[in-house]
Amino acid sequence: MYFSDQIDTKQTVVGSKRAEQGRVLIIEDSRAVSQVMRHRLENDFFCQVTQCASADVFRNVMRGGDTFDVAVVDLNLPGASDGEILDAVIAQGIPAVVFTADFNRDLRERLLQKGVADYHVKNNEGAIDLVVSSVLRLLGNRQVGVLVVDDLPSARAMLADLLRVQKFQVYEAATGYQAMDILTRQPHIELVITDYNMPDMDGYELTRRIRRDHNSDRLRIIGISSSADRLLSASFLKAGANDFVYRPYVIEELQCRIQHNIETLAQLRQLRVAAFSDYLTGLPNRRYFFDEGPAQVAGRLERDEPCCIAMLDIDHFKKLNDTYGHEIGDRVLQAVGAKLARRLDGSGHLLARLGGEEFSVLMLGLDVEKGSALCETLRREIESLRVALDDQDINVTISIGLAEIAGRESFSNYLAAADQLLYLAKSYGRNRVYSETMLS
Repeated sequence: MYFSDQIDTKQTVVGSKRAEQGRVLIIEDSRAVSQVMRHRLENDFFCQVTQCASADVFRNVMRGGDTFDVAVVDLNLPGASDGEILDAVIAQGIPAVVFTADFNRDLRERLLQKGVADYHVKNNEGAIDLVVSSVLRLLGNRQVGVLVVDDLPSARAMLADLLRVQKFQVYEAATGYQAMDILTRQPHIELVITDYNMPDMDGYELTRRIRRDHNSDRLRIIGISSSADRLLSASFLKAGANDFVYRPYVIEELQCRIQHNIETLAQLRQLRVAAFSDYLTGLPNRRYFFDEGPAQVAGRLERDEPCCIAMLDIDHFKKLNDTYGHEIGDRVLQAVGAKLARRLDGSGHLLARLGGEEFSVLMLGLDVEKGSALCETLRREIESLRVALDDQDINVTISIGLAEIAGRESFSNYLAAADQLLYLAKSYGRNRVYSETMLS
């Protein structure tokens, strides 16, 4: 997220980011239906939408070379009344959500055989909401890794193909040990679907081993088996799985179970963000800093890599609040937080607002000399910041104390050392960086 150096009353770190969700093709001859879907997807979810009201328009769009992430397809169109457009969409590798007025069991079988991602019937006012939900689900699945574990190639390929139609990033393993190795190398995997019978370890054991390193709020597990043993599901769940499906499965049921687990993870992520975010600046808060920081430091010390910690304080912040009021003070905090976040974006360092006018940066992989150089850069960037009022601009400066982390102590001790150096930076005139190398 990027912010301008000039921060006015309408700009905040916690403002909504108009992220482009994806490119959606709507193939629908009903102008009213097409317009409602387009409005929802563009205005509520920031998608780029292209509409086709006939087969000829669709063919012209395809000749233009545009690519699409999802297509909503009506089966009966002027110039293509037998579903030919659906075949063309699937041939282009575009996930298709069918939206049709006529539906029966035979049509369902044909759609599933063709490999459609989802289907909905135009039978009520809420049908468009269901279509929009399917589109958003497919767009969201692009970022989700799923691991399929099954020693039988045909069964593994069938499930993997089903997941790819749903736009998941799919990984495959034939054994439990392969699965554990893939999980180590692909930390973005959020779901494991594992068979029970495997040559090196059964599904129970794999589930137990996964749970040693991955909690249920970060990674979900679905057991699957063709066994007739009805107690198998209970054993999987007790071992740490979140769900279980018997083969032969109903495709829609399996899709729903998979999606419910993915949605549960998304909801848990939102709760973590709410718990670990500062309400005013949107930065990580003190709780997150003390939750994440110790593990980061321990890892660096274990690998004998340098790290240091900085305490940052806005100079004369109390006077600023007394002069201009707390609303302006909040605006300054937001502007400083935005500037720091922009400068440290992608650096791998951990930035947090600890409270009041205090911020902290855990600088990973930097010794005190390089950390001092980065702190000086941050100091200069804040010094150049102008916070706009109605009739003037406010200049802001910060003081920084920087301490090297050289041995195993409590995280609070590291922060206390940086705080003492911050006190010295303020004592010697503010708007400066003070590190322990200056003590000698």
